[in-house]
Formats: sequence, C-alpha cells, structure tokens
Amino acid sequence: MTTSAELADRTWRGWMTYVAEASELLAGTLDPGGIVALTAQIVVPRLADWCAAYTTESTSPVYVWHTDEDQSDALKERLAAEGRPAEGPPVPWGNTDLACTIPLVARGRTLGAICVGRAVKFPPDHYDLAEEIVRRAALSLDNALLYAAQKATSLALQRSLLPPELPDLPGFDLAVGYRPAGEGVEVGGDFYDVFSAPPGPDGEARWRFAIGDVCGTGPEAAAVTGLARHALRILGGEGMALPDVVGRLNQLIIDEGSRGKLLTLLHGELTASGALTLVCAGHPPPLILAPDGTVTDPATPQPLLGVIDEIEFTADVLELRPNHVLFSCTDGVTERRDGDVLLGDGDGLERLLSSCAGLSAGAVAAAVERAVDGFSAEAGHDDMAIVVLRANR
Repeated sequence: MTTSAELADRTWRGWMTYVAEASELLAGTLDPGGIVALTAQIVVPRLADWCAAYTTESTSPVYVWHTDEDQSDALKERLAAEGRPAEGPPVPWGNTDLACTIPLVARGRTLGAICVGRAVKFPPDHYDLAEEIVRRAALSLDNALLYAAQKATSLALQRSLLPPELPDLPGFDLAVGYRPAGEGVEVGGDFYDVFSAPPGPDGEARWRFAIGDVCGTGPEAAAVTGLARHALRILGGEGMALPDVVGRLNQLIIDEGSRGKLLTLLHGELTASGALTLVCAGHPPPLILAPDGTVTDPATPQPLLGVIDEIEFTADVLELRPNHVLFSCTDGVTERRDGDVLLGDGDGLERLLSSCAGLSAGAVAAAVERAVDGFSAEAGHDDMAIVVLRANR
C-alpha cells in the first residue's frame, strides 16, 4: 500500500522530471519567438488552462495558448483589451486567484512577462512551478536574443568586408560566391574583391581581382581582411605591379606583429584583350577550364603572407583565351569533408570543373556550390569564397 509520504515523493519526482524536460526543450532552440511559444505550450495544460506571453515592446500578447484552441483568438482579444500586465514579482492579475503574471527576467534584464490562468483556483505549488519554468525560459530567451544580436553584428561586419558592387567587365563574364561557415555568428577570414585598375600605357582597360583566406576567425581575422582589401585597392589604384603589391601587403601584415594573421592570397590582373597576370601566395591554385573540358593550373606556388620578411614575389603571365574560364576559390571548397575524404582530394576539383565546360561564369559558380553542398550531409565548418571569370570574346 502506498503511503502519503511515498505518494508525495512520487509527485515531487514527477514535477522535477517535468521541470528538467522543460529546461532541456527551452535550451534546445535559439529562436526567440520559438522560446516564447514553447514556454506557453509547456505550461498549458500541465499547470494552467491558458498562457499569454508579452515582450517589453508589446502592449498585447505576442503569443496565446489555450487548452481549447477555439478559445485562443477570443482570449487574445480579451487580453489585448486589458492592456499590458504590470511589471514586478509574480502577482495575481485582475484581482483574482485564477490568473497570475510572472515577469521574464534574466541577468537583471526584464524581457517581458508570462500570464497564466485557470478556470479554478491555482494549487499552491503550481505558482512555484510556473515561476521556475518562466525563470528558465527567461534565461533561454536572453541567450537567444544575445545570439541573434551577435549574429546580426557578425553578418553586418562580413558584408562590410566584401565589395558593395562589382565592376562591369566588357567582353568577360564575372561571377562570385561567398558563404560564411555555420550560422555566420563568427566573422570568418575568407574574402574576395574585383575592382577597376588604372588603364595601361595604351589606354587599355584593366581590372584587378583578389581572393584570400585569413587564418582564424573573429575580430582579429576581420581586421586583417579589412587591411588586405584596402591595401590591394589603394596600391592597385597607384598602378603598382602585382608582385610589388603582394610584397607590400606581406610587409604590412608582418609589421602588425602579434596582431597579424597568416593570409593566403590569389591576386590577379586582367586586361580588356585577355592578358592575365597572377600571383598565388599560399592559396589554392587557380584553374583554367578550356572549352573541351581540359583543366590546367597556370600559377606558380609561392609562400603565404605574414611569414617571411621582405620576400620578393613573382607573377605568372598568360592569356585568358576566348571561351576559357578562370576559376578560383578558398579552401572552404577544396577541403569540404565527408568523413576522411576531401572534395579536392586527387583531382576532385579538376573533375568537377571539367564537367562545367561551356557553362557561363554564374553557372560554373552555382555548380561548384551545389557540389559542395551535396558532398556531405554535415554542415560545412569553413567559409567559402569563389571568383569565376570567363572570356566571351
């Protein structure tokens, strides 16, 4: 026969399991709206017949949940007419013990309020349980809001490190692609740029492009990315030769001392007639795709930037012939992993590019992005940048 003490202990254990499961559910999402909705659905019907959630900006409930779904709309209208509940500690609402307001407070910050109600009087322990659920919901909501703010800041910083617009290249087809790793919360080190350069001695139009990868993530990587992009544009705008530009950038990074980061870089110049100059410093080699599907590597490997002081870089000079494609990317493409296998293992990238013969620059970039996505079911853990140039002359 079960004693009253055993029954009380069993009931207490049941409530503790309920609170633990609720806490796990709330901690499993970083969507603020989802947390608010989940809180209401956890409380109803176990602790209350209905629940309404308010944010600090709302005067009416942003979410309402009722044991009888047909009553939800009417309840929401009624609560909106009542106005925003008062802030403060949990208190009866509406001069009755049938409803209660519990503030959403986390780390000293008020995020909103949860109102719960029943058709009959609340059992005494239900107040404490509801308050505990709301306390845990507030912590999860605060984490989600902080995460959202950090993600927005990171995305804004990432956008600021990419060119706002790309130049028009008459006679050529240009496509670029960029994708931050994971959820984009941490600022990555991959970047690209394409910009007009001073015309040649004969007045021929010239453009310069760059694609690079700063080792590491976060503000320090972003600082080096910004340094690299601005240095390449400024020095290129002065008409400095590509090897000298890369050498100057290398020295700038080294001069940063402990704040500096290692940088892989492909820097190139293209003229209106198709003359192509490349400097590949520790970066995945660019590839040339011919109309017949042949893929070649035209660049000489050279050291990455930020390692060797006062190094002299050299340039590879060739022609981007009609209907040929220059493809360049960061290691987010070549090192896309499926178990122990990388997309770039062997001639993986070359075979992929060969299948893109005859496609436009945009179609080549899209095909590579699809291949990266389809290579593994797991989310990528590295940034990815792509620059594709196709000669249409």
